[in-house]
Amino acid sequence: MSTPTSTLQRTGDATTRTTAARLRTTRRSRAEQDGGRRVRRSLPLTLLTGLVLLYTLVPLVWLVINSTKTQGSLLDSFGLWFAGDFALFDNIADTFTYDDGVFGRWLLNTLLYVVAGAGGATLLAVMGGYALAKFDFPGKRAVFAVVIGAVAVPGTALAVPTFLMFSQMGLTNTPWAVIIPSLISPFGLYLMWVFASEAIPTELLEAARIDGAGELRTFVSVCLPLLAPGIVTVSLFTMVATWNNYFLPLIMIKDPDWYPLTLGLNAWNSQAATAGGEAIFNLVITGSLLTILPLIAAFLLLQRYWQSGLAAGSVKE
Repeated sequence: MSTPTSTLQRTGDATTRTTAARLRTTRRSRAEQDGGRRVRRSLPLTLLTGLVLLYTLVPLVWLVINSTKTQGSLLDSFGLWFAGDFALFDNIADTFTYDDGVFGRWLLNTLLYVVAGAGGATLLAVMGGYALAKFDFPGKRAVFAVVIGAVAVPGTALAVPTFLMFSQMGLTNTPWAVIIPSLISPFGLYLMWVFASEAIPTELLEAARIDGAGELRTFVSVCLPLLAPGIVTVSLFTMVATWNNYFLPLIMIKDPDWYPLTLGLNAWNSQAATAGGEAIFNLVITGSLLTILPLIAAFLLLQRYWQSGLAAGSVKE
């Protein structure tokens, strides 16, 4: 004859087994549902993604293939396949030595504009975004409206007024005419504003102040490490914009010694249309390939930072 205690124990064991079975069934059902979601594919979306990938990669493949050709084989062969001798290294050497090595100077000019312009724009965006996100002051809403409005204004619309202003100051045809306008990045400021609002808890700032840290030390020691993904994201955006900047140097710079790579390569490409000009399309293509390599390396090395920075603020908890 079974006792009440053993009966309760058997009942408890049966309930436990039943509960465990239900949990396993629920987990299996969820796993099957998740598996079903993973297996399910959208054919139109796959085709669209393939077309976008093809559209993106074909120019890069064309650039890599044709940078291996000589000037003669470049015009006589199919654009998406190799032809004749492999002349990539000869083209690279000729690119850096043609016209007394002016390509190297254009490369240094571009690095100067990127370090001073994009680096300064990132620094100003970080400090401005942090201040707007964590401090209250009169006119904050007006500043927000100005920043949003500046994001919507295209840079080309401001090119002529900027040129007239710099011409009055006597700064045209100097590196300052490219560096100073590049310091302004409304989109970078807005991005850092949003990122600082989400990444830096106000309680953390109050704790640092209670511990006796000043505002500068709090910003450098506490806030900057938290803002690292946003800083990398903004620096990449500003670096790409400055590296590829063409229109602003075109109207500001006349001296070829201060050309960036974009303007210099266009000058090489245009000289074939001038009277007695030498056609050097192979050097233009090789120079273009060399121009994009630093940007590709930067994106590959910093992708995990800028991807996390792009997602900041997208989910509100």
